[in-house]
Order: sequence, then C-alpha cells, then structure tokens
Amino acid sequence: MAESTHNNKSRATTREDEALLRADTFTNAPKVSRRTLTREEREELAKQQEAEDKEAARLAKSHTRGPLGRWWARLQSGPDRFSWGMAIVALGVVYGDIGTSPLYTAQTFLSGQGGIANADREAVLGMLSLVFWSITLITTVKYVLIAMRIDNNGEGGIFALYSLIRRRGAWLVIPAMLGGAAFLADSVLTPAVSISSAVEGLETIPLFEPLFEENTSLTLMITVVIILLLFSMQSRGTERIGKVFGSVVLVWFSFLAIVGLVNLSNDWSVFEALNPVYGVKFLFSPHNAAGIALMGTVFLSTTGAEALYSDMGHVGRGNIYFTWPFIKVALVLCYFGQGAWILKNQNNPAFADAQTLNPFFQMMSPNVRYLAVVLSVAAGVIASQALITGAFTMVSEATRLNWMPHLQVRYPARTRGQLYIPVVNIVLCVATLAVLAIFKDSEHISAAYGLALTITMITTTVLLGVYLWYQGKRVWAVVFTVVFLAIQMLFFVASMAKFLHGGWFTILLTLAILFIMYTWNEGTKLERAQRRHMQPKDFLPALDKLHGDFRVPYFADNIVYLTSDCEMKRLDTDIFFSIFADHPKRARAWWAVSVETSDEPFTREYSVEDFGTNYVFRVRIRLGFKVSQSIPAYLHQIMHDLSKTGELPKQKSVYPKVDADPGIGTIRYVLIHKALMPESKVSQRGALSLSAKYAIRHVAGSPVKWFGLAPYNPLVEVQPLFVSTRRPPRLKRTDVAHPAPVPSVDKVSEAAAAAAKGGADKPAA
Repeated sequence: MAESTHNNKSRATTREDEALLRADTFTNAPKVSRRTLTREEREELAKQQEAEDKEAARLAKSHTRGPLGRWWARLQSGPDRFSWGMAIVALGVVYGDIGTSPLYTAQTFLSGQGGIANADREAVLGMLSLVFWSITLITTVKYVLIAMRIDNNGEGGIFALYSLIRRRGAWLVIPAMLGGAAFLADSVLTPAVSISSAVEGLETIPLFEPLFEENTSLTLMITVVIILLLFSMQSRGTERIGKVFGSVVLVWFSFLAIVGLVNLSNDWSVFEALNPVYGVKFLFSPHNAAGIALMGTVFLSTTGAEALYSDMGHVGRGNIYFTWPFIKVALVLCYFGQGAWILKNQNNPAFADAQTLNPFFQMMSPNVRYLAVVLSVAAGVIASQALITGAFTMVSEATRLNWMPHLQVRYPARTRGQLYIPVVNIVLCVATLAVLAIFKDSEHISAAYGLALTITMITTTVLLGVYLWYQGKRVWAVVFTVVFLAIQMLFFVASMAKFLHGGWFTILLTLAILFIMYTWNEGTKLERAQRRHMQPKDFLPALDKLHGDFRVPYFADNIVYLTSDCEMKRLDTDIFFSIFADHPKRARAWWAVSVETSDEPFTREYSVEDFGTNYVFRVRIRLGFKVSQSIPAYLHQIMHDLSKTGELPKQKSVYPKVDADPGIGTIRYVLIHKALMPESKVSQRGALSLSAKYAIRHVAGSPVKWFGLAPYNPLVEVQPLFVSTRRPPRLKRTDVAHPAPVPSVDKVSEAAAAAAKGGADKPAA
C-alpha cells in the first residue's frame, strides 16, 4: 500500500515536472538566439564590407594615376570623404532652411523701404552687397570653413563644440546652454513659418484664388496636415527622407539659379554689389528708410547656417564641402536676379501702388509661377526637416552632457548620426501646432522668427573663439571673435525690433528650454555630490551574512539592479542600502547591471565581475547603437552561461513563470530613484533644481520602457537624498514637570532578584 502511494506520488511529480518544462508552449517570452547577429544584420554588414572593399580597390587604383589620383585617395580615406548618394542626402537634410530664404528676403526689403518706388540703385546694390557678404562671412567662412573643422567624433553643433572646451572654464556652460536652448526654440518656429509661408503661395495661383477666398482657414488646415505628415515620417530616418528631399532640393536650387540668370541677362551691372563698400555705405545712408533694422532683413538670408553645422554628423563633413559651392552660387544668382528685376521695374506703374510685392514670384512669367509655388511648398517642408533633425542631434548631445533626461533614442538608418527621439518628435509637433494656433499665419509667425537663431550664432562665436584661443591661435581667435560678434550683434539688435510683435514668444520658449537644461544639470550635480561607492571589503561581509541567513525568507532568487555606474570593481551604496532597507532582500544572487551603447551598430558583448563569490555579480553589457535594449533576454543568457561554467549555482524554478525558463530562478528588477529630504542642507535654488528635475523625469518617463522591463513588473524604489544634512534640535517633553528617571533593564532585573531573595528568607506563616 505504501509502495503504491509512493509510486503515485512519483508519477504525479513527474507529470508536474513535465508540465513545468512545457511552460514555453503557453507564452512567447523573448529568448536569445544562438547567433550574435540576425540574418538582416549579417546581410547589411556583408554589403558594407563589399562596398568598403570596392572603395579600397578604387583607391588603390587611384594611386597609380599620378598626383591627382593620390590626392583623391587621401581625400576618400579621411574625414572629408564624400559619396554621390550621401551628397544627395546632404542636399535634402542640410540646406532646406537656407534654401527658402529667397522667398521672402527681397520682399521684406521692399516693405522696409516703403515700396519698389523707393528702391533705387543705391538701395538695391546696398542690399545685395550686405546679403552676399553676410552669406560669405557667416555661412561660408564661419560655419563651413571654420566651425565644421571642429567636431566631436564627427558630430557638430554648439553642444558638441562645448564638450571639447568644457574644461577651460565653468562659465562656458552659460553660452552653451543659452545657445542650445535658442536653437531648439527656433526648431519649433521654423516648421511653422516655412510651411505656412509656402502654402500661402498657393493663394497667388489664379486657379485657386476663389477657393481660398471662400475658405479663409483652408491655408491653415493644409499647413497642419503637412506638419502632421512630416513629423510622422521622422521614425523612418532622415536618410530615407533625405534621398527623396535631396532630389527635390537639387531641382529647387537649379530652378533658383536659372530664374536668376534669366533676369540677370537684362542687367549684369548688379554684380558691382560684390564690392562691400556699397553695403556699408547704404546701411548708414540717410536714404535707408529701414535704418539698422535692415540687418534684420539681411539676416534672413543666413538662416539655416547653424542647422548646417549641427547636421554635420548626419551627412558627413565632406558631403557638405562638396555641395556648398553649388548652393551658394544658386543663392547668389537668385538674389542678384531679383535685384536686377527690381531695378528694371522701379518705375513700372503697374507696381507703384502694390501693398505687398514679392520679387521672387513677380520676376517669373505666370506659367513658370505655377512650378515655383509647387517647388516652394516642397522647399518649406525640407526647411522644416533640417531643423527637426538638428533638434534631435542637439537633444542627444544635451543628454550626454546630463543637461536633459535620458530619453529613448532610435537609430532607424545605417549611420550613427541618423537618430530619432520619439519624445522630442512629439513635443516639437505639439509645439509647432501651438504656434500655428497662436499666430494663425506666416506674417505673424515671422515676427518671432530668427530672433532665437541670432542668440545661437552669438554664443557659437564665443565658444569658437575660446576653442581657437586654447589651440594656440590667439591672434586669429581675437580677430574672429571681434569681427563676427560685431556682425551678429547688429543682427541681434535689428531682430529685437520684432520683440513686441512676436519675438516675446521666441524668448519665452528659449527661457523655458533653458530652465529645463539648467535645473536638470544642477539637480544632477547635487545627486552626484551625495553618491558614494563601496569597495568589496566593505560590502561583502554584510552580503555574505545575509546570503546565509536562513531566518530571512527569499525576496527573489535573483535581484537585478540597473545602474548607470559602469565601474566593475565597486558597488553603489544605493544598491547596498536598497538590499538592507526595511526588510532585507535576501536572494540567491544579487546583480548590478550597467548598459553601454557603442559606436558600432551591432555590438553584443558583456563582461562579469563576481568579487570571488557565487552570489554577487557586476555585469556590464555593451550593445550597438542599433541593437534593441532587450535586457531581460540578455540577462537570462548571462545567467545560463555562468551556470554552465559553475560561477553561478544551479537554479531551478519550482513553479511556472512568465519567462518560461525553468533553468533560472525568479528574477526581480529594481530601479532606484532619489527624493530630497527636508533635513538636507541645500539652497533654495538647489531644492528648486531637484524638484524640477524629478518633475521633468516624471513627465519624460522612467527608463523602465527603455530597458524593456515594463512587462516584468519592476520595483521602482525611492531612496532619500542626503545632501549635507543638518541636525534638527532636540524635542522638549511637556506632559510632566519632573519626570522620574526610567530605570534601565539591568536595574529592574537586580531589583526583582533582590525581592525574590527577601521573600525566600522570611519564615513561613
């Protein structure tokens, strides 16, 4: 009977074990493959290797073709290399903003001078001279020839520049933050003003005039639809967008050059404006009706220069060098062609009473104007794209500097610079739509446009001057800083005239972004001032005792802490005190895991430090920038690997688990956040910074999703942040006047023993 019962129990246990082992039939939990690369990744790497081999063969062959061939080989082997494909991408990603400037620069000039009748030869040549030399000095000299030679691992932009010189002075954080905040503010306004102004060009087509007259809000509705489509395309990557846009931009700039040349054939003398004397004389001439505000108009021709620098990491420096001469020639021909048309029609009675006159459209025949409007709409979309990609780059750089929260970044294209940040994309889209809701049309939006960009240009000049100074080029640094600050301060003063007409919105948006960066930076400094680390001799005795203390039940078989500390030979005190907080978290193994992102696309590596134990592990995982953060699946692989080598004792789960892995025990993930204690000695500014940082983190989202932990119910702990705490005064008891002293435990025991002895000595009654 007993034997039969035993056999039944054995069969039940076997059936139970079999059911447990079949848990994977009821769940599709992610598991790692036996290969370190997917089929798609292997194919992509093979294509890249094939392309590199072909390029190497071409370069080797070029060496036999004389000095020119050797120069070409050196060029293609360095950071200035270019390719036809990426050159087309550069056209679409980089030049959209500056390519829309001819649409409104000359129009704004005529409005400032009081109409075409007041735009005599002196005025036209002065305006053309200022435009030409502004493009030459600001865009060509400052950004293309100087700034783009200064990069941080191929990345450009004001944050990348600051990271190169941050050790030269703490004050440099001020221009860096201010310039970055202004650039991001301009990234909100550019899509609104570029697309709305281009769509409004549809109203000039006679065929559509009745439709727009009946529906006054139709322009705004079309603009909103285009903006929504544009932002929805960002997740596909700027490389795919750039190839489509690049072809359009190539047609657009060719169109600008052709229409400019057609009008220049009537008056080639406008090229006298290449002499800078014409511009300086007219700026300070009494015939200049706009006064110093003329520089605000001239500045419109340089918008997009800062985006060109910040997008360098997306397309490569060599591709911008290769395409910029074509872009500049096309712009100059278009501007000078508009100048020639103005001089030809200055006394034309048909334009004498025109309220708003746009030379760009007027210098074309009506049939050509249809094509111009269509291309201008496309150019407006492309201008927005340049600023959106620039904003992604700036936010990524700010995150590396710990000026913004660590947001989820995706890399939808083959190159490291092609990034997409979903949260930033949503914020930009909502903010752009809010601008349209507030200002309604491009005329009112343009009042706020450009002011923030002048701030970014000024701060970039300061940082470039500091960089040149510490590179030993001190004379050039002084000349560069003085010359470009003088020019850009004129732009800033002229742009400030727009403050009450919409510039206030730009400044307000800039200050809001600056507040986020400043408070996040200050809060991070305070947290790091409190952070402490423990060496193995400090934490191992306590963990060893807890590991073997069977009076404490297991919290989980494995407790995994995600940490930003990548040092393998120490343990963060936050993790240590989390283990012992409240009720000790006993486990078969504790894990401190950090994740690094490498510059290679498909890296999958890990390293382990066990401190000579089989229950404490420091793990560092290195993932390529295109590899998803599947931390749970990778940790299961690491645990199995360590179990096979004997570094981790065998674990076997008794009950089914959602991860369907019976070979590894239960896993609990823990993330630690900080909270400021009321006893902390921290200034009011510091307390505000910490409160703002935690509020921003709450809105931006926890890293739970980034690590892929959301389905596994991770534990998010809040630990006190002790920043130089102060001792509060002692409490005073008020319920009794003279409380009797409370006897200690030892004295109470002695008194009880004496009483017992005395009772024993008494005679019985």
